[in-house]
Amino acid sequence: MAAAFASRLGLHRLRFKKVDKVVALSVIGAVLIAWIVVVALDAMMAFVNEINDVGTGDYTLAKAVSYILLTVPRRMYQFFAYGGLIGGLMGMGALAASGELTALRAAGMSKLRICASVVLALTVLTAFVAFMGEAIAPRAQQKAEALALTAKNRDVTIGKGGALWARDGETVINAKRGRTRRGHDGTPAIELSEVRVFEFTPAGQLSALSIAKTATHASGEWTLHDVRRTEFARRSATSKVEQTAQWKSQLDPNVLAVSMIHPEYLSMADLSRNIDYMNRNRQDAGTYKVAYWGRIFYPLNVLVLAFCAVPFAFGSLRTGGLGKRLFMGMALAISYYFFQKSVVSMGAVYNFNLAVVNALPSLLLAAAAFVYFRRNA
Repeated sequence: MAAAFASRLGLHRLRFKKVDKVVALSVIGAVLIAWIVVVALDAMMAFVNEINDVGTGDYTLAKAVSYILLTVPRRMYQFFAYGGLIGGLMGMGALAASGELTALRAAGMSKLRICASVVLALTVLTAFVAFMGEAIAPRAQQKAEALALTAKNRDVTIGKGGALWARDGETVINAKRGRTRRGHDGTPAIELSEVRVFEFTPAGQLSALSIAKTATHASGEWTLHDVRRTEFARRSATSKVEQTAQWKSQLDPNVLAVSMIHPEYLSMADLSRNIDYMNRNRQDAGTYKVAYWGRIFYPLNVLVLAFCAVPFAFGSLRTGGLGKRLFMGMALAISYYFFQKSVVSMGAVYNFNLAVVNALPSLLLAAAAFVYFRRNA
């Protein structure tokens, strides 16, 4: 009778809201602490590596610090899943240590409902991180790469949208995008797309312009593909079109490889543009598609991982302690990480639907979690 009366008045809903608030305060606080610590450790290790390059060209300590600070949004996006996992376990462990988790269970709250409260709390943070990963992190990362590259090498820089600009003597090169790939003989190769080569005289006058669909560096040589070359005389200009043309350039492919923005650092809009361009030109867009679908399923992967790891916080502290359960949760996270990477890589190799391939690991993990909750309510 009392339960029915409370249900009619909506008191049970109020109780659930209070429970969500208690869990959210504990979990979000722990997640923020764990997240900051993980990102700070990664940034510190990166800073130590950057110190080794201080003194190269115009690369100073101040620029090294600026570079690391600009990469922080990307690192926050990259490591949020680990911060969410560790923080979720720590927050639930704090509730277990204070007896609040036991009280919630004694009040009739199921493990599934408590874990749902954790996911609800993390959803807000996940939405913010996803927005930051699209609007802030890619631009900051591009500025960081341009800052470091320009300071270390005056002849190469990164323009807006990740476009590459380089100088080779009296020649200026512009490429809209670049990537590393494997050559026909299996050796690493550099490929630049939408290439423009401006050749100037010592007096600074434009003498020739070559526009190529792609430029590749393999076996120590540069080759332009689908190239249109225009040579400028004093009062005339002549053009010719070639399928391929050897490009005598001293551009260091290793420097270009470092300057290229990794697909996983690009926003979904930039990834979509690259995929459309490569599809139109019948090029392999596999790496960009993997990064694109990885970004789409990023929030789902974070929430599912936290949802499935939180049950490790249940149980008596005398059965092994929070440290043991934290280790088991981290082991689950690491196993899931390698499993997901393996499934996605296999899907890309065998041309499976990447949307299904990216969703499959999370769905399998969620299914296993629901089986657990049915048996251990």
